[in-house]
Amino acid sequence: MSALRAVIFDFFGTLTRSVRRGPQHAEIARALGCDPEVVRGVLDRTFHSRAKGAFGSAEATLRWVSEQAGGRPRPAQLRAAVPARVDALKADTQLRLDAVSALTEIRGRGLATALISDCTHELPAFLPSLPVAGLLDASVFSVEVGFCKPDPRIYLTACERLGVRPEECVYVGDGGSHELTGAEAVGMTAVRLAAPDLADHLVFGRDTRFRGAAVDSLTELLTLIDRRPVLV
Repeated sequence: MSALRAVIFDFFGTLTRSVRRGPQHAEIARALGCDPEVVRGVLDRTFHSRAKGAFGSAEATLRWVSEQAGGRPRPAQLRAAVPARVDALKADTQLRLDAVSALTEIRGRGLATALISDCTHELPAFLPSLPVAGLLDASVFSVEVGFCKPDPRIYLTACERLGVRPEECVYVGDGGSHELTGAEAVGMTAVRLAAPDLADHLVFGRDTRFRGAAVDSLTELLTLIDRRPVLV
């Protein structure tokens, strides 16, 4: 087993608690002249395409979603909806109580940390305002690189930015987007976060084939990490 040099995290449902869309999303849909439930359906079935940046900028993506839902929003409505959606996604996001302490402990062990997230334009906009931002040595956002988990390139991009090899990494995620088996496929050690609150987590592409290690909390993850030799 290679010495450990880095721990890489998923964001939604891993560094955060369970995520569900709050009421602000319905307000945004109505402001764009759309039925909120129709918009919800468009968002759900197009998540991975949007997370790859397939429809362009944040404003262009909102226009596309609105038109798919039957709306014809004016430019001013779209411009107002972009920051509103950032606020809505941020409102949906509650960091785990042990996220900051776990990242601090991991870095204190001499390990690098990174984030890999299948996300749309909003997460890169609000992540810098969160307490975990300064505890991450690299962040890879699908909407910026153009591919989602489990594409090997997204894991290898994180490794390249950290200057490590996949076999020197632990990857931690709740299992959306087939991320755990994807991490294993490139040589990482994958760990499922199986926190109790994830029973109602909004997830796309649940990784049902993963049979590896699982922890109930990020604090418990530290015990598992300490079983690996660390290269410093």
